[in-house]
Amino acid sequence: MKIAPYLMFDGHCREAFTLYEAVFGGKILAMMDHRGTPAEAHVPPEWVDKIMHACLEIEGQMLMASDAPPDRSDGPMRSVSVSVNVTDIAEAERIFAGLSDGATIQMPMAETFWSPRFGMLRDRFGTNWMIGAEMPADKADCG
Repeated sequence: MKIAPYLMFDGHCREAFTLYEAVFGGKILAMMDHRGTPAEAHVPPEWVDKIMHACLEIEGQMLMASDAPPDRSDGPMRSVSVSVNVTDIAEAERIFAGLSDGATIQMPMAETFWSPRFGMLRDRFGTNWMIGAEMPADKADCG
């Protein structure tokens, strides 16, 4: 079984995934808009160039997303955070900084009792992120 986060954007999926590809060093495998597909008939004209489905591969894992027209959206993503754990403090700080432009910082990067470096933010696209460096193996409890 594989479980992959699927993010819903309000029209900024292309911009968000372009940033995520750069920040995480991943590769966008799919970026399909509505234009020219059967779905084009089911979205307003101003949404035909919005993303119907996107896939971003990051170190063998998949992050997927699309734009949700206003009549099919439940509003901003608030009840889910994408958790990213890396082995290196500098890498955690780099990722946090890369997502921080225009973000709401909910918890600045700092040492915690569960991580040598951890921070939380809501990026400018509305995605909640929890970025952390892994605790050394002798202190870890969940990966």
